Amino acid sequence: MSMSKAKAENRPLPKRFYSEASAVQTDGGWGIFLDGRPVKTPDRHLLAAPCEELAVEMAAEWDAQVKHIDPFTMPLTRLAHVVTDRIEQARNAAADEISRFAGTDLLCHRSDDCELAARQAEKWDPLLDWSRNALDAPLKSAATLLPLEQPEASVEALRARAEALDSWRLTALASSVSLLGSAVLGFALLEAEIDGETAFALSRLDEDYQAERWGEDSDAVEAAANRKRDLLACERVFRLLDEADV
Repeated sequence: MSMSKAKAENRPLPKRFYSEASAVQTDGGWGIFLDGRPVKTPDRHLLAAPCEELAVEMAAEWDAQVKHIDPFTMPLTRLAHVVTDRIEQARNAAADEISRFAGTDLLCHRSDDCELAARQAEKWDPLLDWSRNALDAPLKSAATLLPLEQPEASVEALRARAEALDSWRLTALASSVSLLGSAVLGFALLEAEIDGETAFALSRLDEDYQAERWGEDSDAVEAAANRKRDLLACERVFRLLDEADV
């Protein structure tokens, strides 16, 4: 099933109409320009980034389009749309959603299969230790699929950390947490405790174990590749903003 989200929804993709995409410094940061004309977000704001390096990578997404413009293949641009058009009105909701993952955090839900549970403990327990020490957010783990009642202080600590972030980091964190199914992994990626490849691998511990036993499904492999692409885009946001000291 190789198709973009737009194609899946039966919407025709717009044709590429420009020769060159570039990053140009503006009063509001670094804008994305197509043949010298600024790109606008869906709400008609200037599409821009807070540092040159991030804007250059966003422009590269536009340059990589061939005959049509497929937003599904442009994760940095999609994040920028949320940052510009949505996040300021949804900061509290985004922080709340991130903290709610404490009750269903992937790292806290263990298998009753002894071999898989041993892998989970080996790979995930160090991150829960990190969450307790670095985030002041100890979380309990158990062999259950049901939501766990986690310490209220831990949930609030995660929410407060998320809400204190700037718009770009908050947006990328919210996306990371959703993609990974884990607030702990999302914060670990934000804080450079782990890299994107590691975070993705840790989030797929259960799926990889099942694939070893039963084989891989091609649709699931493609879906995982799409999630990984979007997660690595979030990592680029974190690292580029850190490097630019923004």
